[in-house]
Amino acid sequence: MWRSGRKLEPLWLNDAIACNVVNSIRTSVRKVTGAGDKFARVAGQINDHTYPVLILLPPSERKSEIQGPAITVYTGVLYQGLGWASLPKVAQNRGAKSITIISAKYGAISPTTIIGPYKQKIDNKKMRPLVSAKLDQISAELIIDCRSSTYQNTWHSPIEKTVEIKIYTKVGSVKKTITHMSKKTRGEVVRAVLLSKVVPKDPEQLKQIVKESFNCTLIKGDHAAPWILEVYI
Repeated sequence: MWRSGRKLEPLWLNDAIACNVVNSIRTSVRKVTGAGDKFARVAGQINDHTYPVLILLPPSERKSEIQGPAITVYTGVLYQGLGWASLPKVAQNRGAKSITIISAKYGAISPTTIIGPYKQKIDNKKMRPLVSAKLDQISAELIIDCRSSTYQNTWHSPIEKTVEIKIYTKVGSVKKTITHMSKKTRGEVVRAVLLSKVVPKDPEQLKQIVKESFNCTLIKGDHAAPWILEVYI
């Protein structure tokens, strides 16, 4: 994958781009019973999660019309940036172990959960206890939160080990939030993590991986706020 003239490659093949450290999500999940869809088959690795990293993704409005693994049904810009089909098998296996998608219909699902296409807005009040019951069981060392604010409301992760990915651009010296392209960049950040030789177990290790492909700033969390990795494009 190429981005701004640079190819996103594994950590050990890239030259570092400076990433500053500055002193600056909470989360909870459970199996969605009664989801009411004949296509939904929830994969077991969410309940049996032993991987050191938990990567939280939102779904996408754009979806394939064909039922299949969730990672292929969701086809929006974040998933285009992730580029699942072009990942080597070892990176896909890592993603299957580490990624959890928060779905408006199915709750917390793995990339390999078989789902059908749907149109549905999330009901946070209804979905929160279902998602929390499942994600609360996970004891990952690091949580990488790529969800939008809407889907962050379904589960507040332990802030001391959560890194929220935020995307910005700079006009002169002014930092500006971006919307559409932020989704694609979050997908590219996840791709870089899955391709990395190192499995990040803390915010500093995550920063070292992401800085290989992006200019970024790590903001330390505290008792009231998670860590934040600001990525600039």
